[in-house]
Amino acid sequence: MATVKTTLNRRSFLKASSLAGGGMLIGFNWFAGCRPEAPPPLAMPENWYEINAYVRIGENGLVTIVAPNPEFGQNVITSMPMIVAEELDADWKNVLVEQAPYNAALYGGQFTGGSQGIRRAWTGLRTAGAAARHMLRQAAAASWQVPVEEITTEAGQLSHAGSGKTAGYGAFASAAAELPVPEEVELKDVKEFDIVGTSRKNVEAKKIVTGKPLFAMDQEREGMLHAMIVHPPAFGMKLKSIGDTAARSMSGIRDVFAFKTFEDDYSRNFFDTNAFPELVAVVGESTWQVMKAKRALNIEWEPAGATEFTMSGFGGNTQTVKVPAALESTTDHAAIISEMAAKPGNIVRRDGDPEAVFRTAAKVIERSYSAPYLVHNAMEPINCIAHVTADRAEIIGPLQGPGLIVGTLAARLGIPAENIHIELSRMGGGFGRRAYSHYLVEAAVISQRMQAPVKLIYTREDDLSYGVYRPTYQATYRAALDANNNLIGFHIKAGGIPESPLFANRFPAGAVDNYLAEDWSVPSNITIGAFRAPRSNFIAGVEQSFLDEVAEAAGKDPIAFRLELLERARTNPIGERNEYDAARYAGVLELVREKSGWNEARPGVHRGVSAYFCHNSYAAHVLDLEMRDGKPVINNVCCAVDCGIVVNPDAATNMAEGAIVDGVGNAMYGKLTFVDGAPEQLNFDRYRMIRNHEAPKAIEVHFVQNDVEPTGLGEPPFPPVFGALANALYRATGKRLYDQPFAPQLEALVQEATG
Repeated sequence: MATVKTTLNRRSFLKASSLAGGGMLIGFNWFAGCRPEAPPPLAMPENWYEINAYVRIGENGLVTIVAPNPEFGQNVITSMPMIVAEELDADWKNVLVEQAPYNAALYGGQFTGGSQGIRRAWTGLRTAGAAARHMLRQAAAASWQVPVEEITTEAGQLSHAGSGKTAGYGAFASAAAELPVPEEVELKDVKEFDIVGTSRKNVEAKKIVTGKPLFAMDQEREGMLHAMIVHPPAFGMKLKSIGDTAARSMSGIRDVFAFKTFEDDYSRNFFDTNAFPELVAVVGESTWQVMKAKRALNIEWEPAGATEFTMSGFGGNTQTVKVPAALESTTDHAAIISEMAAKPGNIVRRDGDPEAVFRTAAKVIERSYSAPYLVHNAMEPINCIAHVTADRAEIIGPLQGPGLIVGTLAARLGIPAENIHIELSRMGGGFGRRAYSHYLVEAAVISQRMQAPVKLIYTREDDLSYGVYRPTYQATYRAALDANNNLIGFHIKAGGIPESPLFANRFPAGAVDNYLAEDWSVPSNITIGAFRAPRSNFIAGVEQSFLDEVAEAAGKDPIAFRLELLERARTNPIGERNEYDAARYAGVLELVREKSGWNEARPGVHRGVSAYFCHNSYAAHVLDLEMRDGKPVINNVCCAVDCGIVVNPDAATNMAEGAIVDGVGNAMYGKLTFVDGAPEQLNFDRYRMIRNHEAPKAIEVHFVQNDVEPTGLGEPPFPPVFGALANALYRATGKRLYDQPFAPQLEALVQEATG
């Protein structure tokens, strides 16, 4: 049991006074109140107190907990309230959960991304629940005239063993609300948990399957208009003129106009990524009318030339970003990558004397890997509803970080940030794409001009051609072995357009005496952004593929080889900047080796292993496949994860399963190419996604059991899949695959084998 201060910052707790009718409200800086909906087993109390709050307790003991972070399928809308309910000792079946709107004063940025939601909120959520429980105990102790230390709680009930008195939370909610917030509270020992660590159903499951309007696309407003945008057909182009006569004459069309997402003197923040700051809006009475009018436009485009803008990065530093003018093509990128790979890179880390050991090594292995641009392809189209009046803006939208865009909205609309209300709708996927919320600004600007509520919707072609992609990457690895096949030198040079994927201080850094890491990057006008496990999604797969090849050259089992290196990093690490915990890293490899039956003979089954550390967590996979009619069939993926305490095991398993399927799909098929600045794959007829029959037939997920505070989970199981698949395909075909996506290379191998 730990004692913590309740005052985490000056606005950590807000206490409601003058509550009547037996209700209790405690505000915590992650939560705010909304109207409850689906009734639980207890009947609804007569009074709900609509004050920004974290816990609301009705006179009958019904508890409402508000989830602060946006929800896009990872189920934080269930997991976060579970943490609060655990310390509150609430009866979960009598808990209502609601989605909070954006409120920076109470919740901070409310960012869902980087697999950090639970990790960052863990102590705060627990403290808030524990404080509410303590105040209920104080109220009961005062009423029963017994020491507060003798009051116990369980499943929403207060008890005093000495007197035999018991009561539900609702009986003392009003009295508890009159008490001061305690300066410190005791948190439960992990061994006392009875909600956290158990599987609980998604609190929105019934709403989802019955078609309740959880998404912004489902929302309607009186007098609402519909809008779409038209952007340049290629990166490096801009608007020249609009021929809109035919479109304006079409039924239901209200306006066609050009507008700028940002004012010319606006200094962007890190997430204000926008390839096309000047757009054309088409506004009408229905989406179908607007879509037809878009086709009737006659727009001229011209080269944009080189541009630049100022941007505030993390930490408040401001830099000038220069955007090149070229109309870039994939063939140009290939030539640039070859040129950069042949040059020395920027040295990021050096241990020992790697150049010397490579000169004298008994064996040197060198391999190069590449991957193309990728598109997020969240199933829900980009959309937003905005209603902007003279001094207020109301936004309903699917976005990962409302705190990242509210300042941009305020600057563009000329409305104070405190007058901008953002309702966080459920997202049909995010994966990093919806951290870049330019579409909220676009909808708001259109609404401001039309003086009406506006629903903005992108077509799939709009989204795929707008940018914010996963970059294209390249990496070259070298390994030096001595005469006894010991790894004595390791060299990685990695780069990309327009960023490098290198993590210089991750494994095997720290495990090899002589280590060199270099990187490079080349500017581009093709906009990129966070994509599930940024940079790790490439570098993990190629690193793990290369390590398998080194293990084979050394005559060692792939898992044993990795564990040998990790033991060195654990007992006698090289350098002091290593990011990972070697013991926890080894732990997932040992667990996946055991659970997968790695040492068992399985005729006809080809197995690949991979492991990686990112987002403060560790994941390892063993992937089993067979070749049938020249195509890989993935029978099973065994996954081991160490993400600390698992709040909701079923939901956690679902996240790992989704990451594995997503990884297989991107590794096999994902690819975006360009000709003269224009993307070639504009919809799913050309941008290949994984299909149901191509997903693994079975996925087993195992979690390391420990008392480590929760770390990331949405992203860590994703990067290792690429390497496990590559290693299994090698064992199935006898050929190493060095360039993603794998499917075209496999088809070529099959054709070669069959003549």
